[in-house]
Amino acid sequence: MPALGKLALAAAVLLTAACGAPPPAPAPLGAAAGWSPAPVVPLPSQPPPSLVVDAPLPEQLVMGLVVLRYRAENLRIVPVYGPAALDVSPRIGHVHVTVDDAAWHWADGSGEPLIIQSLPAGPHKVWIGLADPTHKILDEKTVNFVVPVHSGHH
Repeated sequence: MPALGKLALAAAVLLTAACGAPPPAPAPLGAAAGWSPAPVVPLPSQPPPSLVVDAPLPEQLVMGLVVLRYRAENLRIVPVYGPAALDVSPRIGHVHVTVDDAAWHWADGSGEPLIIQSLPAGPHKVWIGLADPTHKILDEKTVNFVVPVHSGHH
């Protein structure tokens, strides 16, 4: 048999064996390198959402600029609000932010780092609440930090 014929026969045997073998078991959700499922199809069940917040970036804090990076796990941050959005899957929401126990807060649906400027030198705290589309808080974190005395302003 010519070499090309043997190669074709080997490929046919491999293809037949592969097609007759049972498909591999699907990897559990989030198993591939720590990734969560692709947010393109409804999920039959979802783990509870959680919030992760980093400490302020020290280089910017020295300049009087507070930069807080955060991320939501098991929830996508988007600017969509209202009761109808509770049925969206995978789950969506936004964050609420309060600085230094103010009587008010703001909501953010960008998912971008929080940037706060012009805080006076001294201790401060920022409360971040992970909220569903109806503003119900699902998880929360408080970040305490000290803005050092600095010259100039940002």
